[in-house]
Amino acid sequence: MDTTMSEVVQFIQENDVKFIRLAFCDIFGNQKNIAIMPTELERAFEQGIHFNAAALRGFLNVEASDLLLFPDPATLSVLPWRPAQGRVVRFYCDIRYPDGTPFEGDGRHLLREANRRARRAGYSLTMGTASEFYLFELDENGHPTTIPHDHGEYFDVAPLDKAENVRRQICLTLEEMNIQPESSHHEQGPGQNEVDFRYAEALEAADNFVTFKWVVKSMASSSGLFASFLPKPLPHAPGSGLHLSVSINKNGKNLFQPSFEESAEGQSFVAGILQRAAEMTIFCNPLTNSFQRLGEFEAPKYITWSHQNSRPLITVPLSEDSTAHRFKLRAFDGCINPYIVESGILICTPPKITAPYFFRSLAAHPEPSPLNAPMVATHIIFLPFHKEACIWIKSLTMYGAFENCVGYPRITVSFLFILSMINSSSNGTTSADASINFTSFVTQYFVLPVPLR
Repeated sequence: MDTTMSEVVQFIQENDVKFIRLAFCDIFGNQKNIAIMPTELERAFEQGIHFNAAALRGFLNVEASDLLLFPDPATLSVLPWRPAQGRVVRFYCDIRYPDGTPFEGDGRHLLREANRRARRAGYSLTMGTASEFYLFELDENGHPTTIPHDHGEYFDVAPLDKAENVRRQICLTLEEMNIQPESSHHEQGPGQNEVDFRYAEALEAADNFVTFKWVVKSMASSSGLFASFLPKPLPHAPGSGLHLSVSINKNGKNLFQPSFEESAEGQSFVAGILQRAAEMTIFCNPLTNSFQRLGEFEAPKYITWSHQNSRPLITVPLSEDSTAHRFKLRAFDGCINPYIVESGILICTPPKITAPYFFRSLAAHPEPSPLNAPMVATHIIFLPFHKEACIWIKSLTMYGAFENCVGYPRITVSFLFILSMINSSSNGTTSADASINFTSFVTQYFVLPVPLR
């Protein structure tokens, strides 16, 4: 073991740690874990901890189901809400096959590789998140309801805002886990809240978001509430989004300097994301419920950019000196797999395209008319998943960016296959029908469909 691993083992021995959580995410970004005893930690570092990957949707088939978890020593964190005596710590893990090769469905591996690719091209990206969520009451049996915890509005204070203590506990817990929140407040919807984070490197930002969701749900549960990151939990209230701010540096200099309008490379970066927006939508808005949010209230409606308007997919905010330092993606929601989505952003660095209409700001055109819409913006897809699935799949294969982004076509197919079956339940389609339909359009649009191993 190297020095870092030795220090981790020493920390475990000296701090009364009795349980070690080895955590990872499935293909949809849902956190999974296994608890091992401290005596098993050195074996975990050296040989990995086995688990049955066939039990997780989108991973492996029963015939070849063995995968191994290798803890990342840099992700060690004590869980503050667990007992102080007999502490519990958590590591995020890399997933490998028994022969030591990385598992293609390991989101951390995909993002790490995408980040290395960007660095080789000379780019350094940091990302900051602003995540919205709802707090709901529980019924007499402890099950979540759709009754909001309060009826406060944007930036309200107590007593209208009943969640200030919950947000306080969330922020303090995050700080104890070395995650730095910058602000928190009540949002527009009843029972809706938001917490914003400080910028971090891509992999750290994705890890932090997964941890954040866990902390929010745990703190809400300890307060007798249920936290929901569903994009549109209430039909007539604002939806919950995940706003991702991205800052790009090249050779130590911000890519948007001296100004966004004067930075051809910065514009090219933003244009690359706009060009791939339709493909990215499958991964960035993975639920049928996701599309009930888009286009309503302040949720994005157009695939375009602006300095101030809230309806475009991307905003490039101006600072006090009227220059831009970052751009913000506003269409995402809290149900994403952050590793895959951030990999997609990184892979757009930057494309060799010439599309000047991407850079016509909506600042002077808050609602493009049908005449100028083709030159200014295209609408984000709003129809349910099954009505547009074939179009999205065709878009993926025509451009291939996201398939190339994740690096492994099988993961793209696997993600879409599981997604179709999940969303079918809300559309009255059986899993068997969804499987048949999905197989047919994958066969149609993928020249060589990749089997689910």
